[in-house]
Amino acid sequence: MLIEVNSVSKFFGRLKALDNVSFKVGNGEIAGYVGLNGAGKTTTVRIAVGVLPPDSGDVFIDGLSITREKKKASERIGWVPELPIFETDFKALDYYVYLAGYYGIPPGEARRMGREALEMLGLGDALNTKLAAYSQGMKKRFALAVSLINDPPNFIFDEVLNGLDPKGIVFFRDLAIKFKKQGKAVLFSSHILSEVEGIADKVVFIHRGKIIGVYTMSEILNMARPSLIIKVDRVEESVSILEKYGRVETKGEHVVVSGLNTSPSAVIKELVDSGFNVLEVRSEERSLEEFFFNLIKDKGD
Repeated sequence: MLIEVNSVSKFFGRLKALDNVSFKVGNGEIAGYVGLNGAGKTTTVRIAVGVLPPDSGDVFIDGLSITREKKKASERIGWVPELPIFETDFKALDYYVYLAGYYGIPPGEARRMGREALEMLGLGDALNTKLAAYSQGMKKRFALAVSLINDPPNFIFDEVLNGLDPKGIVFFRDLAIKFKKQGKAVLFSSHILSEVEGIADKVVFIHRGKIIGVYTMSEILNMARPSLIIKVDRVEESVSILEKYGRVETKGEHVVVSGLNTSPSAVIKELVDSGFNVLEVRSEERSLEEFFFNLIKDKGD
């Protein structure tokens, strides 16, 4: 149960869509893959599942090369693309049974499995509806059901939360946690960091085709904690004292301490005890999205 992206690069004409991308998702780990639209998430996913060849580098699924051992490697992945495409003339349950046949599952068993999976995903009332009548969100849920057919040890989901209703999002979260407990590796992409919270163990950030950071979710939440903004009489001198309390930056007459690891009162007390004149103190909330955009600003450009 291991997904390893190893030094993958990809060009589309003169555009370098991926630039030496590397990261791992291990046993029992859920990784969010976060970047703005066009950052390279879908290109990475398509290479990882064997749909698109890399120009250099490789992806290994449980040690199997997706470029040299594509059939064996791809059999060990459950995949949901951002925009699932199906034979729309089929009814949903019939198409599920048809696809299950590729894995050697008898029609009767496949029909039972399909009914159970589709009902679990909120599609119980649309089992006999043609896929042509499915909304994009319904197609996403159907694709999620299909990805479970052969119970693979690894899962890769591209923008799987986009288009899901609240019930579908809760189902995906519970499913990902179930996979984690089973020791499976799960990678899912999103362009919204707050969607990843509560699901991922770690987050891989990509911007303009480059990896700009890999952090555990606890590290991100720590760094996204409220910032303390302090106006002092000797800004530059205060930095050496404040550095032990978080990430420090100066802005004119103010010092900003992000990711505060103690109480604001403890910080102010030390400044006063050290002879500083504290003129103003305020706290500023920092959302996960602000953390994301600051990371892009600091490391992406």
